[in-house]
Amino acid sequence: MRGRQPARDTRRDSEFTAFARGAGARLLRAATLLTAEPPDANPRARRLLTRALAHVYAHWDRPPGEDPYERARAHLAVRFARGSWYRRAPLVRPRGPLAVLTPRERVVLVLRVCEGAGEEQTAALLGLPAERVYRICERATVRVLRPPPPAGRAGVRGAASWARGPGRPS
Repeated sequence: MRGRQPARDTRRDSEFTAFARGAGARLLRAATLLTAEPPDANPRARRLLTRALAHVYAHWDRPPGEDPYERARAHLAVRFARGSWYRRAPLVRPRGPLAVLTPRERVVLVLRVCEGAGEEQTAALLGLPAERVYRICERATVRVLRPPPPAGRAGVRGAASWARGPGRPS
């Protein structure tokens, strides 16, 4: 059995380094949104990204036409959704607009809205029906765009017009 060729390894390393430099920031942003950590303190997101990049590097000799960014994004989402990332309590209290969402809602919203993945692609990646992905995305979008009223203002009378719903008296 012959060993690896140094020229091939050098080319592979330089190609992967260029990919990681180009896509690393965008993938880190997606990982940070998934973990709902603050952008300046995101150790879980960095570990998640490191594992995704290691996975991509291990499979770098891919068939022609396969996008390494798609592979990294899929690994981020699947690792988060099915791994201990999903169940582990955060080290830092979640902040930001996606902190109000459940982990499943975050992964669907990040893939659909932030990353632009289609419903069918997201559904296949997470092992959910496309209808379910649509409903989760719809519910998550409403929760992010229309947060609940502050505590102490419960009830229909003091609630905002969107909380009363259509056709309800004020």
